[in-house]
Amino acid sequence: MDRNLPVFFPEDTYDTPEDTPRYVLDRLLGTRWNLYLRYFGVVFRAWYTAVRNRYDDTEWATSSFAIFRQVERCGGRLHLSGIDNLRKTQGPVVIIGNHMSAAETQLLPSIIAPVRPVTFVVKRSLVTHPIFGPVMRSRDPIVVTRKDPRGDMEAVLTRGRELLARGVSVIVFPQATRRIAFVPEQFNSLGIKLARAGGVAVIPAAVKTDAWGNGRILRDFGPFDRTKPLHMAFGPPMPITGTGKSEHQAVIEFIRSRLQAWGAFS
Repeated sequence: MDRNLPVFFPEDTYDTPEDTPRYVLDRLLGTRWNLYLRYFGVVFRAWYTAVRNRYDDTEWATSSFAIFRQVERCGGRLHLSGIDNLRKTQGPVVIIGNHMSAAETQLLPSIIAPVRPVTFVVKRSLVTHPIFGPVMRSRDPIVVTRKDPRGDMEAVLTRGRELLARGVSVIVFPQATRRIAFVPEQFNSLGIKLARAGGVAVIPAAVKTDAWGNGRILRDFGPFDRTKPLHMAFGPPMPITGTGKSEHQAVIEFIRSRLQAWGAFS
């Protein structure tokens, strides 16, 4: 596995500079398609590389960072914190976060992949998609149906243990689907169960990415609201003790507190 990756975020925090240049067309029109047309260019190059079996960790991190930069050049403002927490443990971890939009799946690899090998738990439709499928399959993800909770849990625990044993960290979004609102009762403990089964720590991840809206027809390509900053924060690694109930509550509280600080709810 290629681990000679560029590190795009060497500090604990990152904030989009105020003087970041913005595309002229975006300043004039400011529509979602100024971003998505550039995004499609990055995705097509990734697809082209993946279908030739050349899409490795470096390609993944680099294309994710290219999307990160396109978001900034199209008026988005990104704020990252707690990046050093990803570097505080040498072995694999389970990263547990809320899922708000398509932005986190596009941007997180540029932050995490340079630090440690990582993959996602993803729904089956993503690995069978004609464009995203080759890219996602190259990442060796854990695939779930979102229709059979028991079968999905078995798949995550079985495949997840295999990946963790190989040193690959796993990103889990316990919510069944993307949600703007964070409802703790809908945040299951699957990530905690996987970490406990694999004997690894968990790292909580909070995201506020509602600037990248969910579309009515094309769900991944909704309105892009430049007035809303995008936030991502990572908490310190937590080893699992006992049943993991306290760690599950700590992950929930980390996400809830960050969302509140970012103004997601009062």
